[in-house]
Amino acid sequence: MSRVGNKPIEVPAGVTVTTEPSGVTVKGPKGAMRIVLPEGIVLERKDGRLLATRESDLFRSLHGMARSLVANAVQGVTKGFEKHLDIVGVGYRAEIKGRAAVFTLGFSRPIEYPIPEGIQIVVDKLTHVVVSGADRQQVGQVAAEIRGLRPPDPYKNKGVRYTGERLKKKVGKAAAAAAGGAAPAKG
Repeated sequence: MSRVGNKPIEVPAGVTVTTEPSGVTVKGPKGAMRIVLPEGIVLERKDGRLLATRESDLFRSLHGMARSLVANAVQGVTKGFEKHLDIVGVGYRAEIKGRAAVFTLGFSRPIEYPIPEGIQIVVDKLTHVVVSGADRQQVGQVAAEIRGLRPPDPYKNKGVRYTGERLKKKVGKAAAAAAGGAAPAKG
């Protein structure tokens, strides 16, 4: 039995869930999402809740995943999802211009990142970026792409990082030589 797959999905007021043989459409205050269910997984409505069931044990590997996708869609259209990023470095900053986010990250010119449909990006204090939207996968993907513009440097820890991300700072060449003694002389 799948522990995740057997959990019922609470459907809050204001959310409509339409089930079809091939998938599910979830509509709420933050938008609408369509989830394609894997073959062999069926959603049933019981007591105002949704329950994911499988036709046989052949589909047990997909049971929990299908339930999680629908639960994330229900949460996404009601509350939404957010990822917070911090920009660290002298002169590093971000700003919004129209439907694009412009990042100044120490390169010779700024980087323009077009904001995808269904995603909102807010910049606080020039160095804190909030990516939000209804689709959990899309929010995570956009946040990862923004982080990938300038990943944190392991020596100075400059770059774009998730808020609260712990980084391990490496010791530089000069500091390593001073701590371990002078390098052996060639000769």
